[in-house]
Order: sequence, then C-alpha cells, then structure tokens
Amino acid sequence: MGNTIQSHPLPFVLHLCYTAVMKTATIHTRIEPEIKNQAEQILSRLGLTHTEAIGIFYRQICLGNGLPFPVEIPNKCTAETLAKSSRGEEVKTFASLEEMFETW
Repeated sequence: MGNTIQSHPLPFVLHLCYTAVMKTATIHTRIEPEIKNQAEQILSRLGLTHTEAIGIFYRQICLGNGLPFPVEIPNKCTAETLAKSSRGEEVKTFASLEEMFETW
C-alpha cells in the first residue's frame, strides 16, 4: 500500500486535531453564576454556545477597534437624572403616545 490517508488514518486524524487546536486559544474568566446562567439561557434560545458568543464579541471588538457598545461615565447632570429616575422621582407617565406629545 502507498502512503495514503486510507493506509495511515491515525496520523491524519492527529494532524487534523493538532491543526484545530493550534488555531484556537483558551480564555479563562470568572463571572457570577447567576449572570452566567441567565446569559447561557438567552444564548441557547439564539442557538449559540458561550464559546461562540465570546468569539462574536471578540470579532466585533476587532472590527470596530473597540467595544461594540458605548462605555462611558455619565456627567454629573446625567448621573443625577438617572439616579432620580431609578428612585421614581420627577418621572412623568402618560396613558398614550398622543398624550405625551400634547404636553410638549
């Protein structure tokens, strides 16, 4: 027999495994269990594993040369407004969109 894949399948399989392993890197991270569980439930509904989601996240970082969402510290006025809103202070509610526009 010649030197073919059929006559020597194990070295070929080992080569494929080695190639696959060498094209990936391992990331170790810690996260709160509840956040992990919630995220993995959502990812499952999307048909994604956490590994695939992290890969997508990293690719988006590379494509956009930064995080794929804004990360900023709000100025004092914005921070105070957000805090008031969280406490339900100075929040107006409307029964309909039309009612909201009528008040402007």
